[in-house]
Amino acid sequence: MATDPLTELHDELRAVARDLLGRAPTPVTSAELAWGRFADAGWLGLDVPVALDGAGATFAEVAVILEEMGRAATGGPYLGSAVLATGTLGLLAPSPTRDDLVRDLVAGRAVAAAALFDAEAVEPGDPPFHLTRTATGWALHGAVAFVPDATAAGRLLVLADGAADDPVVVALDPSADGVTIVDRPVLDETRSFASVILDGVAVADDAVARFAGDPDASVRRLLDRAALAVACDSLGLGEAMLAATVAYAGERRQFGRPIGSFQAVKHQCADALVQLTLARELVVAAVRPVADVDVDDPTASVAVSMAKAYACAAAVDIVGTALQLHGGIGYTWESGLHVHLKRATLNRSLFGAPTAHRHRLARRYERPA
Repeated sequence: MATDPLTELHDELRAVARDLLGRAPTPVTSAELAWGRFADAGWLGLDVPVALDGAGATFAEVAVILEEMGRAATGGPYLGSAVLATGTLGLLAPSPTRDDLVRDLVAGRAVAAAALFDAEAVEPGDPPFHLTRTATGWALHGAVAFVPDATAAGRLLVLADGAADDPVVVALDPSADGVTIVDRPVLDETRSFASVILDGVAVADDAVARFAGDPDASVRRLLDRAALAVACDSLGLGEAMLAATVAYAGERRQFGRPIGSFQAVKHQCADALVQLTLARELVVAAVRPVADVDVDDPTASVAVSMAKAYACAAAVDIVGTALQLHGGIGYTWESGLHVHLKRATLNRSLFGAPTAHRHRLARRYERPA
């Protein structure tokens, strides 16, 4: 049977990512050093066209990196900048301003944050910011409570209405008058969030960009991209915890034998493996339509909700199993399990909790009154 070249590519990419992330501190303590390594590896522009200095790949390759980052509990602004901000720019109509910013992001010369919707959103809803016409030009008002990696960003991309009937994206300097960024600490130290508040921020005409395709569909695709990115992270996180638990169960001895030989321990590890196997199938099924940027597949959101709801809930369960089977050592700071526990718990609520995504799926079967 012939080998799938894409599978070989992903295996090589996964091996390189695992090696690079395995040599980085967890959480990353030197953001500039890590970001430079990511740029050198080409990760900041994997699904960016070659014409814009990217790798010309797809979200399927980005998903591999996200999974490995979850496995290593890597910190840094990859989610906010390389996934959300770069993904947003890729859906905008080409312009010199957009193209220059994309090239800066791909090269690691800049970090951007996308204030498109709240980090708990499942459906796009109305744009969180509003453009109003003043005597001197456009002014921007509004707020988003939780924006990934906004504190590290040198550029803000915000979703607004008011310039026309359709939503637009406005690029801002975070240091501009009227821009307030408030750090929002979370228990997971590997992630960074901030509130973005805009109060009458002056906006130049060339800072307002329109989507190349249907704006509502584009915003939906961005929200699906965000939810799926978190699902990929949780998949890698869960696999790391199962591997660590199986290794520990083979070393820890009780009653003169490894605890991994006990039937109860075997059952718990087997249950975790079943959860991970199903989670991977759901994530792979969701990655396919999201990676195909040339086709607006209406079923993509269904696949994303299935993957997000199951993979993120499974990761929390598997970390709980890891804590239990590690015994007392699992609850110590030195074990490091707490890093994955806090990350898995945050992932579960990011861009829609499992309950919210299940409700989204259930609405497909509602009958009109």
